[in-house]
Amino acid sequence: MRSAPGTPRAPSPANASGSETLAPSHRQVGTKVYVHAAVRSGMYRAGDEFDQREWLEELDAVADELDLDAEARSTAKDLFLSTAESPEERSKPPALAASVYAGALIAGDQRSQTAVADAAGVSRLVVQERWKQILERAGFDAPTW
Repeated sequence: MRSAPGTPRAPSPANASGSETLAPSHRQVGTKVYVHAAVRSGMYRAGDEFDQREWLEELDAVADELDLDAEARSTAKDLFLSTAESPEERSKPPALAASVYAGALIAGDQRSQTAVADAAGVSRLVVQERWKQILERAGFDAPTW
């Protein structure tokens, strides 16, 4: 085991046929919804990046192990910094793993929950239970599937 972004949610109104309409900043390709970079801008204090530097180094190590692209890494970092409110060190590994999984998913560089969990040194169940919460706390609509 390894050592131990939130914009307001955009409304998604239904059109006359009853299907959901995507916000202008979103585009759907098949079953994936891509979010424009402006929506992903995380809200965190400038000092958070400094305060969390050890955890961000760990996030980079996990991303290296998973061979994530730059957009997935940046999104994971934004999610982690935007949602890592708890000062308790024991809550950081689960938050980091869920942020990496969600960040990769948003960026279209998805990895399995098992692969992320193994790279982060947490159980797959931790990732499964937390990734949607991370998205919602950052201001995204989590998928219902």
